Amino acid sequence: MPTIHIEIPAPLQALADDAATLPASGATVGAALADLATRHEMLVQRILTRGGAMREHVNLFLDDRDIRADHGLDTPLREGSVLLVVPSVAGG
Repeated sequence: MPTIHIEIPAPLQALADDAATLPASGATVGAALADLATRHEMLVQRILTRGGAMREHVNLFLDDRDIRADHGLDTPLREGSVLLVVPSVAGG
């Protein structure tokens, strides 16, 4: 099972023991987030809905590619990949 690094944005780092990067394992993005949830459930609740879907206001980039343009949470992982969590920014 591939191990990846998940980069956490500053506003969510408090939910990740103040870590900027966390390891996770899984065959897909969804599986890696499920693995991460075993250690940082509150963090993953900010990324996924109760039903396990990506929250509308959060974008996930796997090695600089938006996973929504790939296979979403079913996007397969490769060893050493980087998953970047990017919350949408609102303002005017």
